[in-house]
Amino acid sequence: MTISAFDHPILSGLLGDEELAALFSAQAEIEAMLHFEAELALAGADENVIPREAAREIATSLDTFSPEIRALKAGINQDGVVIPSLVSQIRATLSETTRPHLHFGATSQDVIDTGFALRAREAIEILERRLDGLLQSLEALEERDGQIDVMAHTRMQAAIPVPAARKIRSWSGPLMRHTKKLAAVRDEIAVLHFGGAAGTLDRLGHKGEAVAGRLAARLELALPEHPRHSERDGIVALASVLSLISGSLGKMGQDIALAAQSEIGEVELATGGGSSAMPHKKNPVAAEALVTLARFNGALVSGMHQALVHENERSGAAWTLEWMLLPQMIVATGAALLKAADLVDGLTFRARSV
Repeated sequence: MTISAFDHPILSGLLGDEELAALFSAQAEIEAMLHFEAELALAGADENVIPREAAREIATSLDTFSPEIRALKAGINQDGVVIPSLVSQIRATLSETTRPHLHFGATSQDVIDTGFALRAREAIEILERRLDGLLQSLEALEERDGQIDVMAHTRMQAAIPVPAARKIRSWSGPLMRHTKKLAAVRDEIAVLHFGGAAGTLDRLGHKGEAVAGRLAARLELALPEHPRHSERDGIVALASVLSLISGSLGKMGQDIALAAQSEIGEVELATGGGSSAMPHKKNPVAAEALVTLARFNGALVSGMHQALVHENERSGAAWTLEWMLLPQMIVATGAALLKAADLVDGLTFRARSV
């Protein structure tokens, strides 16, 4: 066992997703936060809130800035968030006249939540592409094998023969619906989080809305009617859709594992796992992984619903819980889609013997 299977040097071979995991690495998070700070400075200059020269210096400095990670680690231990330490390090690279203009009007949550939105938007796009590819593979499987008769099972008992298309559609139908849900939740995720200390942009005065609009445009994010520091329904909706996707893939994996049993033999797997003691076996490893990942996300999604409870204008406890749970759910869903694609591409239904 290990703390996280997703980035373990061995277990990630079974459960990992390098493409999505890269979006939630420390490097990717820092880059997203620095991007926010640079664009905030430029947006402020656009509205004459800070001098144009200061904004240019900030943006130029951030192009090559690399923080001292140990200092960030010590800072988050003290402050509960990384931004005070990060901003302090950036300021040390700026001229004395420019330093007050860095991070002007923003708060830690603006930087962290918007940085997550930028990365989550990209993650959703990856998931959408994979869902589309998987649905195409399922359509091709149905076209090739859909008329082959298989035995339907109700409550784990043999029922009546049905076309394989009946089973395949029970896998593809939910995924089609989840594709629509994922597109809808993307609009809830790809939003700017910018409210300042308590969600009122008070330091920017009457320029607050204008700077927010400029910043949203620069980051290509939607601008909500008001900052959502303590409104976490969009983020939790993403977690719910992730659990739905992985859960439906788990159902497919369970069906395939059962159909591939030696005594049943209704499907043939192109590849399977070997046994150290029984060389004749072809274990349905990918199908089993789908079941595991479905149950993993099913367990974590309840924690994300706990994170809806943000007391007053900001919660340190609920917010930290999101950091622990949501990236793992995204990577688990991505890994499930990769496994499912390989599984379906190598799946063949067998005609029932008379």
